[in-house]
Amino acid sequence: MAELTLLWIGTLVGGEQISAIGRGICVLLGISLEDTQKELEHMVRKILNLRVFEDEGGKHWSKSVMDKQYEVLCVSQFTLQCVLKGNKPDFHLAMPAEQAESFYQGFLEQLRKAYRPELIKDGKFGAYMQVHIQNDGPVTIELESPAPGAAASDPKQLSKLEKQQQRKEKTRAKGPSESSKERSAPRKEDRSASSGAEGDVSSEREP
Repeated sequence: MAELTLLWIGTLVGGEQISAIGRGICVLLGISLEDTQKELEHMVRKILNLRVFEDEGGKHWSKSVMDKQYEVLCVSQFTLQCVLKGNKPDFHLAMPAEQAESFYQGFLEQLRKAYRPELIKDGKFGAYMQVHIQNDGPVTIELESPAPGAAASDPKQLSKLEKQQQRKEKTRAKGPSESSKERSAPRKEDRSASSGAEGDVSSEREP
């Protein structure tokens, strides 16, 4: 899981500033026990290509951090993997620190390979930090990597499933079709074949 916030960010450890960026995004990264290289690569692509900035004409949600050549500051934050047990936070879903540090360094490496290394900054893993964020908007976006083996992780497949569900709901909401209405509608007997009055209704279907 990653939370992205926009604009000026700085991190302090022991009162000393260890990292800072100007215009850009801050990535607060929560690493799960189930995260793998596949999830890592997915998050890197999403973070760098997410269109959260305006273009030169002022149109919102048009440009990514790479389009604008802005900076990225990453902070590892295991508390994003929190689940509540009553009122107490529980972090058993977070990857243990020893594994998470290696995973986090791999995440930074992938970001630097995919973008400009000098524009990727980070805090200090495992340290108690003070993170100062000037959030423009404010805009904060939660990104989730696809669940392992999820059939609907592909947006196109998800859209297809949603459309199928909508069609089912419409079918349930609709009454009988026109053809079935015609079959069940009263019919007039042919004068030459019927001894009844005009408009007499037969409940039997023709063979």
